Amino acid sequence: ANFQADVTLYQTPELEILPGRRDHNTFGSLRALADDVNSYGYYGGIRIIKAALKKFHEYCELNEIRLDDRNFSIRYHSSIPAHLGLAGSSAIITACMRALCSYYEVVISNPSFANLVLSVETEELGIGAGLQDRVAQAYQGITYMDFSREIMDRQGYGNYVPLKPSRLPNIYIAYKQDLSEGSEVVHNDLRYRYRNGDQKVIDAMSRFADLADAARDMFESESYEGFSRLMDTNFDLRASICSISPQNREMVECARSVGASAKFTGSGGAIIGTYEDTSMLDRLRTTLHKVNAAVINPEII
Repeated sequence: ANFQADVTLYQTPELEILPGRRDHNTFGSLRALADDVNSYGYYGGIRIIKAALKKFHEYCELNEIRLDDRNFSIRYHSSIPAHLGLAGSSAIITACMRALCSYYEVVISNPSFANLVLSVETEELGIGAGLQDRVAQAYQGITYMDFSREIMDRQGYGNYVPLKPSRLPNIYIAYKQDLSEGSEVVHNDLRYRYRNGDQKVIDAMSRFADLADAARDMFESESYEGFSRLMDTNFDLRASICSISPQNREMVECARSVGASAKFTGSGGAIIGTYEDTSMLDRLRTTLHKVNAAVINPEII
């Protein structure tokens, strides 16, 4: 809950998408323009909103949900650092879909909602992405996800189990704003290798699933001995199949140097891990500050 994306939608005579902070075309200098493009890309957030509106309309038509003729103006705002593996794009789409569902009084089940949000990027915008962020946003909390092929083929979505432990291990998130990169770069490469039978990638995906199962058991029992090792193993496994940039590896190594665990939150730019106590957290902040990384304690819903 430290960051958020929100969408405001209200009735107007014509349908209008209002520009957000990412969509301006006036800059203080050439450097400011270059920094803006590095952070947000060339297209800002309006294309995401347009794609979400189109997909919502198609979903309603496909499911014979009749929408009334009211038009609206819509604007978005996001405080989520962009392109750092913190689910910023999917959060904007999720907020847009929730606003549309509220406006038109449309009810969509959580599994279908996650699929719909994902389809905006994968089908409409051609961006490589996965379901994890969208499922977490649909269920609004810590969620165990089983994407076994047999389950996905049978019902069109995974098995999702919300986890509501009364206590959690000490969690931190750290990120470097200057490491922004679209997650599709990593997703597209791994998807290609998986579909082409790269055994190393196939074995790693199976191992990732085992780690998730082990973590679920810890959350359900609220006994977290060994949880930090799971997070470290996750990163090491990822590093065995993906190229890790020196700046991203530096963040992980800084965290581990003070005894904290560390793994990516997404595809780079941000890490998540566990720490033992406030003393370790202070050392973590100091060490990561030296490499220009901000550290926060996530407010977990």
